[in-house]
Amino acid sequence: MNKNMNIVIVEDEAYNLRLLKETIKKLRPDWNISGTLESVKSTVEWLKNNPHPDLLFLDIQLADGLCFSIFEQVDVKSMVIFTTAYDNYAIRAFKVNSIDYLLKPFKDSELEAAIKKFEVFNNIAGPAFRTDDFRELLEAIRKGEKKYRKSFLISKGSGFIRLETDNIAYFYNENRITTAVTFEKQNYMVDFALDTLEEQLDPEVFFRANRQLVVNIQAVKRIDNHFGGKLILRLNPQFEGDLFISRLKAMSFRRWLGQ
Repeated sequence: MNKNMNIVIVEDEAYNLRLLKETIKKLRPDWNISGTLESVKSTVEWLKNNPHPDLLFLDIQLADGLCFSIFEQVDVKSMVIFTTAYDNYAIRAFKVNSIDYLLKPFKDSELEAAIKKFEVFNNIAGPAFRTDDFRELLEAIRKGEKKYRKSFLISKGSGFIRLETDNIAYFYNENRITTAVTFEKQNYMVDFALDTLEEQLDPEVFFRANRQLVVNIQAVKRIDNHFGGKLILRLNPQFEGDLFISRLKAMSFRRWLGQ
């Protein structure tokens, strides 16, 4: 377990700030809360004049604007866990670029899971792990655009690799484990359910074929008609076993292929 971690909390609601502080102290009593801030302006000033903490809990919607503008003014050296009361598509997309995000009100178990994820990254990557550039996502949320996942951070050996979404032929789920298969026939475990991936992936590129599979349009080799209006899907790289698309999904699948 990581001890003596320095953290800063940015939260503009007193109740949520108190709850987060108390829960962190309960879960990680050795951690030091270096500061609590409540606005974009005060956070920028603090980060410009103090050593950056190991971990930053950052409320997305602050009184003086979205927290992402902080990254336009400061080169943030900390890992980030976002907190938010707004569960919309654009906000969920920011999980791609952070350690995690917490939807308020959150359970102790959800905060514990986010902290453990931070500890794994910190132990393996340490200072080498950097939060990605948020400017592109900030511009998207200002324009009301949806942003789709472009890559995954995959644990490999003693470190991490970046797996580009465009290189993934399909995702399949077996025994509650989700695996990404690349066009080069490499397999990687990803820490997301297919329901979550379906939300985060570009629907023009990826299609939820059935409960087991999300497929990249470039991986579809051919489709064959089957009894009862179903389709049989043939992929490249090949998937072991038959892949059926239900009669109810067959029309939308054909429409997707012909877009």
